Amino acid sequence: MDLFHKLIFASDATRLALAGLGAWVFAAFCLVMELLRNKRRSVEHLERVGWVPWTNLFLASAVIGGGLLVMSLPVVLGNL
Repeated sequence: MDLFHKLIFASDATRLALAGLGAWVFAAFCLVMELLRNKRRSVEHLERVGWVPWTNLFLASAVIGGGLLVMSLPVVLGNL
């Protein structure tokens, strides 16, 4: 319950840092999914190309997450 209370009353910089971290976690997931798509070996699966653009999602979420983390960095480092 204390963690939930801290998240509710967290500063905007902390929320930006958490959102940036979440975007980077999603980017890591997209990277893993793209690697799994490229490792397919059977011929049946080569014909069934996925419809999710994992590379584009990875790039977009990595850039957005990095931007959010950079914007929150001065305040988060100032509180150390």
